[in-house]
Amino acid sequence: MKTLHNQILLYDEDCPLCKAYTSGFVQAGMLDHNGKKPFTAMSAEEQQFVDCNRAINEIALVDTENKTVRYGIDSLLHIIGYSFPLLQRIGNIKPIHYLLQKIYSFISYNRKVIIPGQATTEKTLQCIPAFNYKYRYFYILFAVLCTAVTLFSFSNNLTVLPKSNFGRELFLAFGQLCFQAIFLLKFDFKTITTYFGNLMTVSVMGSLLLLPLLLLHMLMIVPQSILLGWFGITVILMFTEHYRRIQLLGLPHYLCYTWIAYRIIALLIILNL
Repeated sequence: MKTLHNQILLYDEDCPLCKAYTSGFVQAGMLDHNGKKPFTAMSAEEQQFVDCNRAINEIALVDTENKTVRYGIDSLLHIIGYSFPLLQRIGNIKPIHYLLQKIYSFISYNRKVIIPGQATTEKTLQCIPAFNYKYRYFYILFAVLCTAVTLFSFSNNLTVLPKSNFGRELFLAFGQLCFQAIFLLKFDFKTITTYFGNLMTVSVMGSLLLLPLLLLHMLMIVPQSILLGWFGITVILMFTEHYRRIQLLGLPHYLCYTWIAYRIIALLIILNL
């Protein structure tokens, strides 16, 4: 790898995803050992030419010699392109660049609900993305569809359940949001939407855990006991992650039990249809 010198990525230290990929650039030798630092550690001089309002949403790559800044997908393309020029040229083709920009924004604006971390409150500078309802709604819809598709495929492999259809699973995924909303009426709309994002991330996590068994079932017949056991383990892991996120958000713990209650109610209705 060719090392890009005199360039510093200002990353969100409270975002595990941001920490991982910026560290990856350094470890791969694409940036030197001083090529990253937390947004909150930005110097007073850097604050003079870095657009802080933009940098909280689009990671900033600071040229320490020329005092210039690239943001978001352009930062990443510049780093990758220094080692792989062809990839940068492809990424800068207008339709491709537009698509990459949208994907980047989709992840960046939702990064706090995709992989939440413990927020640092004692520092003056905070790298908290602007709350973008459009990208949050799109993320929730995307997660609902992923969950419905996975559960539709998995439930059809369980002989103990009536034959499923995609409409039922889609209704159940949306129904979870509506059910939990009943117990969140005293909170403001932003808090509810933030919780919904975390809730659907837990559902996507469950879908990913079920995926290996779905793929295995395409190659061979998996015993029902293994399917049910795997599903049970997945639910336990999902409950644990949901509980962790509730704590991070400072929301009441009863939301974990209403989350379980909805699934029990839904299962009883399905078995009696």
